[in-house]
Amino acid sequence: MRRFLDRLYDGAGALGAFCVFLIFVLMILAGVGRQMNWHVSGLNDVVAWLCAAAAFFAMAHAFRHGDFVRVTLLLEAVPPKVRRILDVTCLLIASVSVAYLTYWATSFTYESYEFAEMATGLVVIPIWIPQSTFVIGCWLLLIAMVDELVGVVRGEKPSYQRAIEERHAAGDFSSDV
Repeated sequence: MRRFLDRLYDGAGALGAFCVFLIFVLMILAGVGRQMNWHVSGLNDVVAWLCAAAAFFAMAHAFRHGDFVRVTLLLEAVPPKVRRILDVTCLLIASVSVAYLTYWATSFTYESYEFAEMATGLVVIPIWIPQSTFVIGCWLLLIAMVDELVGVVRGEKPSYQRAIEERHAAGDFSSDV
């Protein structure tokens, strides 16, 4: 199960990176297209959807690898037992918050599907299609949060803490700035 979840998070991160690559390609295409008098205005809608998709697909991967902004000043100053309690408390609050977000994102997107709502920009497609990337990203982040919470409750060191320690051991202190 651990291998499956790690591959799921890595795959989602790769999908987010692929969305960023597509943004690059479409922006180049739009720049060249404008110079060639092509009608490329609709690409702006697709780029906007890809920006959201890139962000939400990458969230679970970023969370598991310690790339979320975290204020660790207090955590580094307390004993390990207190730190574990604080980690569990924070992960529990985060899991509940992300579950709430996931519920409403799913509900909102389902309503868009149910009412056959269409995008209002130049690219007219069912709006639930780009919204589904938001929902998938939320579900992946929720799974990652609950996965982390279960691990910390079992007594494991949080993955984001391990990732930071591995970077420090390799001499990379760039995330500490």
